[in-house]
Amino acid sequence: MIEKTDHRIASHCGEGQLLLRNKCLVGHGTPQAAKTVLFVHGATYGSTDTVDYALEDQSWLDVLASQGFDAWCLDLLGYGQSDRPTQMDQPAQDHAPLVDTAFAVADVHQAVSHILSLRNIQGVNLIGYSWGTAICASYAGQYPQNVNKLVLHGALWLEGLAPTGQTADNIGAYRTVDAASMMTRWAIGLEANDINRVVSEEARLRWCEQTVACDPQHASTGLLRAPTGVMKDYAQCRESGADWYDPALIQAPVQIVVGAWDAETTPAQGQRLFERLTHAVTKQMTVIGDGTHSLMLEKNRHQLHGVVAQFLLS
Repeated sequence: MIEKTDHRIASHCGEGQLLLRNKCLVGHGTPQAAKTVLFVHGATYGSTDTVDYALEDQSWLDVLASQGFDAWCLDLLGYGQSDRPTQMDQPAQDHAPLVDTAFAVADVHQAVSHILSLRNIQGVNLIGYSWGTAICASYAGQYPQNVNKLVLHGALWLEGLAPTGQTADNIGAYRTVDAASMMTRWAIGLEANDINRVVSEEARLRWCEQTVACDPQHASTGLLRAPTGVMKDYAQCRESGADWYDPALIQAPVQIVVGAWDAETTPAQGQRLFERLTHAVTKQMTVIGDGTHSLMLEKNRHQLHGVVAQFLLS
């Protein structure tokens, strides 16, 4: 039997509480660093709406727990079931972008420190998804002593891209999406028969509507708000040509996993990052066929579960 415990921890900024969820087998025994894992989400949707979204009565977090892991996931400030910054209750254009990568890394450190103290262990495994890969990779470079292994699912990496002309000065504090735009994003670059082959339209719509509903203002707006710090970082990296983070600082074993149909964090991006991991103890990259950026919510998610578990347990 799997038990779920929700922890509320303070954001490093001193304003707002973060949702840090744990799932593990009842009586799972003495905590072990090698079997402790923390998942960090991407730029739009929280962890509780991705890694802990149940399909056929089981989420990926449930799968990890059933495999014997002490499985955790974090909703960053402004996402999922964590608090929203007060600026998100005001017009977006009135404030600078919220929750950038450096801010997120500091809150991941809050979560990791909580887990290490609670479990009396020396390190954790990190799974980053999409923007969460940049967060977790940055964290692993800054705090190598706290990271046993690093999984980058849908690895975000910018290299050789032309500037967009967008700057932090013309990005508001947050952006909004609705279920219809989320449906469109999921199927980007695919024919209808291809996307329907990996996930039904009904299942996509159900997830989109449920995820939008996590926003406390959804009942009146029909929208999901997401902080734009990641957009500021993206624009700055493209404008300056600087790397988002330094992959050479990562010492832990690294696994990159990406869907072959991922049009947002492409296999080519993953390959470029793979080549920059010059100091990782070991590194591997897996491309899973018939999988989009939302692979963890699709029919081939079981392949994702399997290759990640194999890496973490090896």
